[in-house]
Amino acid sequence: MTDFKIPFSRIFWPSLLAIIIAVFVGLFMFLLVIGGIIGSFSDFGPEPIAVNENSILHMQLNGQIQDKSTATFDAGSFTVENQMGLPDLLYGLEQAEQDDNIKGIFIDIGDVSCGFSTARTLRNAIAEFQKSGKFVIAYYSGEYISQKEYYIGSVAKENYAFPSAPFQFNGLGGDMMFFKNMLDKLEIEVEIIRGKNNDFKSAVEPFFRTNMSDSSRVQSESYIGSIWEDFKLDISKDRKLTPTALNKMADELIIRDSKDALANKLIDGLKYRDEMMSYLMEKVGVESDEDLAFQNFEEYAHRLFVDDQIILSSQNPSIAVVLAEGDVSRDGDGLSSIKLCKILSKLRQDDNIKIIVLRINSPGGSALASEEIWREVSLTNKVKKVIVSMGDVAASGGYYIATPSSRIFAESTTITGSIGVFGMIPYTGKMFENKLGITFDKISTNKHSVLSTNQKLSPEELQITQEEVDKIYDQFLTRVADGRNLSKTRVNEIARGRVWTGKDAKRIGLVDELGGLKEAINYAAKQINSNATDVIYYPKQKEDKFATFFKMIEEETEESDVKIQSNTIPAEFVSFYKKLKEIENRTGMQMRLPFDIVFN
Repeated sequence: MTDFKIPFSRIFWPSLLAIIIAVFVGLFMFLLVIGGIIGSFSDFGPEPIAVNENSILHMQLNGQIQDKSTATFDAGSFTVENQMGLPDLLYGLEQAEQDDNIKGIFIDIGDVSCGFSTARTLRNAIAEFQKSGKFVIAYYSGEYISQKEYYIGSVAKENYAFPSAPFQFNGLGGDMMFFKNMLDKLEIEVEIIRGKNNDFKSAVEPFFRTNMSDSSRVQSESYIGSIWEDFKLDISKDRKLTPTALNKMADELIIRDSKDALANKLIDGLKYRDEMMSYLMEKVGVESDEDLAFQNFEEYAHRLFVDDQIILSSQNPSIAVVLAEGDVSRDGDGLSSIKLCKILSKLRQDDNIKIIVLRINSPGGSALASEEIWREVSLTNKVKKVIVSMGDVAASGGYYIATPSSRIFAESTTITGSIGVFGMIPYTGKMFENKLGITFDKISTNKHSVLSTNQKLSPEELQITQEEVDKIYDQFLTRVADGRNLSKTRVNEIARGRVWTGKDAKRIGLVDELGGLKEAINYAAKQINSNATDVIYYPKQKEDKFATFFKMIEEETEESDVKIQSNTIPAEFVSFYKKLKEIENRTGMQMRLPFDIVFN
């Protein structure tokens, strides 16, 4: 008898293929069903926001605040992660002023992530809301109260904190990481090419130094000192304290927890959450916490803002606000020249749009992409005025794209300038040979056919690269000189890669006005004799039914105590991963802020 055997490969591969097909078919059917459910909402449109009488807006400041709103579906946890956009927040506060059902705002401050200019813009909007006579109460509920969180909340007429919460009040500062010793150990060399006289362009210093240069230290101490002065001045006005007293608190580390903050009049009281709820009940005249009518501020602001934008899109608005946020690159999720140029070109040809506010929140990036955007802004400004509003940062390439505009607004704490160019070329040949035993050889038809990180640039190649960098820098100087009506000699004096705050930038002529997004929009409206509410934002806001659907599921699971656990990656690792991806995506010459700025 002959044994009959079926080869393993004839069973395994068809079975594996069948499983993969089954999984994809199942997933497709699931999404089809979900799509049908979500699609069924479309006939009815978004439900109008319902606000009960004597409602308190519950503003939960926790997480990142950026210019654009985003809703990201997390497949791991089956939830939607929302990030509030600054325009949503500002619009929500404006509408709440006029809403008779809203009696006040309860600001529940947790772990806030944003720049000081964003914090200041939000702070000013809360101050404006308070003029309506409605109450604003700030409550610091996180495990740790940072200076930025206190800065935002201190504008409220009443400030309370959890009794045992640690409280930071020690001034501004930061440290920089330097890689030279590590690169030496790995036998990696880095050729640094900066524009002529770009001694303040310190983004490259970590790769060839072990500490800060004098130039880097001077500009860093200058801008953090300027921000600290604004920080103290704003708080002193609202808390009836002197800047000198606040500085002493920081110098002597007087404030260590919320009890110290109370003793030094930074806050008005210490309350556990149940005590806070009881106090809010008194504010609106109810006897039970069940009668407290809380309205989620995020939902309130976002829904009203989206509804307003949907309605405006069919009413031919005359003012367009274009949100330009992130690293400058040709394509990608940040400030993409391809996407932004397409929007500007469309708006330039739209007869209904009379003026454009370009909101820039960018540390710069690709020199080529910056030039593409500069060209589009320049063309647009010749047809209709472009007013620039700078956010937390509009530096290097972020400043470059602002130069052809008609007028530039910046907060006093905005980080801007950094007019300079740099390039970095690593040499990894020694590392591969000495650490890994890998060697390289080459063939070429011409002298410079092979340009690789596995061989060093020749003096001639290095000189050519330096000339190209200097050429881009000279063009940068020309763009600024032409846009700001300054001589190139004067621009070179204030350029050299140096970073300035918005306040200093106005003093030296790089900025026209101090103010936030609201001030820029009001100015634009006056230029065309229009209403400042006649504003459409780009990229356009759309109702995300998919996100809304999963938000409903999330709320249902919370109410039924069903918790979906998410294996989230620690924030520190996410931060490092993003930084590695940024470096990986950098190609060509860079117009970029010298360093990343993160304040607590």
